Amino acid sequence: MSVRFKSTDLRPVLTEAVANQCRVILVKDRGVYFLAERGEHRPDGRQKLIAYAVGCNPDVDPFDDWWALANTEFGGDDFGEFLDAQEGVFARILQSEDDLEVSATATHLSLRAVPPVPGRS
Repeated sequence: MSVRFKSTDLRPVLTEAVANQCRVILVKDRGVYFLAERGEHRPDGRQKLIAYAVGCNPDVDPFDDWWALANTEFGGDDFGEFLDAQEGVFARILQSEDDLEVSATATHLSLRAVPPVPGRS
């Protein structure tokens, strides 16, 4: 199993991280999402640019659904994993229309660029 990040959501986060010369963080807590290590904040204190995994956005997905998907894929513990926004698969996402697929084992995260799903925006 895996989760998908739409390139249209992820690309602004990656662009912000590159512009700020910082890493991106894959977070699993209240949802599953990427954000720039040093990003702009909204007046309420939350980070302005956040890219949620499809089905793991607590602002739009029912709690039981996103919680089950996040825990099935990443386990019950919350975490933040810091990654270089300019390397590997992220460089490809920045230069293509590909989405990002993330899967996990107990010891490894796997990230790969995948073609977008037709008909889904």
